[in-house]
Amino acid sequence: MDRFDELLAFVTAADAGSLSSAARRLGRSAPSVTRAVASLEARVGVELLRRTTRSLKLTEAGERYLTVARRVLADIADAETATSASVALPRGLLTLTAPVTFGTLHVRPVLGAYLARYPEVRARLLLLDRVVNVIDEGIDVALRIAHLPDSALVAIPVGEVRRVVCASPAYLAKHGTPRDPAELGGHRCLAFTSVTPSDVWTFAGAAGARPRRVRVLPVMAVNLAEAAIGAAVDGLGVTCVLSYQVAWALRGGSLVAVLERFAPAPLPVHLVYPAASASTAKVRTFLDTATPALRAALGTDSDTRRGRRRKN
Repeated sequence: MDRFDELLAFVTAADAGSLSSAARRLGRSAPSVTRAVASLEARVGVELLRRTTRSLKLTEAGERYLTVARRVLADIADAETATSASVALPRGLLTLTAPVTFGTLHVRPVLGAYLARYPEVRARLLLLDRVVNVIDEGIDVALRIAHLPDSALVAIPVGEVRRVVCASPAYLAKHGTPRDPAELGGHRCLAFTSVTPSDVWTFAGAAGARPRRVRVLPVMAVNLAEAAIGAAVDGLGVTCVLSYQVAWALRGGSLVAVLERFAPAPLPVHLVYPAASASTAKVRTFLDTATPALRAALGTDSDTRRGRRRKN
């Protein structure tokens, strides 16, 4: 007789208080439940249930065995639930958040391909240049560009991005190419305030030294990367933005990176999510799709220098 069947019959009989009640709960005949319990007792070699004409009573051995039997059945149920979840088709609402430009350039295309593959999933993509509270705002997966504090969230690294100081070839031909960050004081600067404060730009210091902070006097300060990059392409001045934001302009040659050896340490990029979310098919499959795609994208964009591509 099946051991699972024996355990189920035994636990149900112990809970129901009689073999006939156990049979009704299981939708089986009373004799089949009786045979299952008897088979279990024969196999373990000890009486587990003391039967009377009116009721059942657990023996001392039966009480000990009941605890073990409950745990075994619970483990089997958990395993079946996990297996069912692993093969379930993704469905329902998937809520994501990412910075505006990164989300537009990279997350939105990944999400589009994902939705085409899993038509029963609907998505809500919040593009915001602020840190969203994943738990409070019901976010399934967030993309973060920053050094992450300790938290209860699970983080998957997908790459890194650099701060890039750049200007158009025409501007550099007219005003000269800065060789040291201190020279920026004599240049027309375009501040992208989400990356640097409007009047202080940060660069790497010498080995072991503190970062260098250089004061500039921007001719324009904007809160959108596209505006700062567009102004730089037009020859208005020097700007500092993130590598993925300006990769297209560097590749096309409309902007040239300068002061690269003074660039500060890169910023890590992660996909973060609550640990409990990974048990849902929609989150698990999105992470499986997005992680390699974003790593591939950052492998080119984050290492673009002077129009060249370099893979990790």
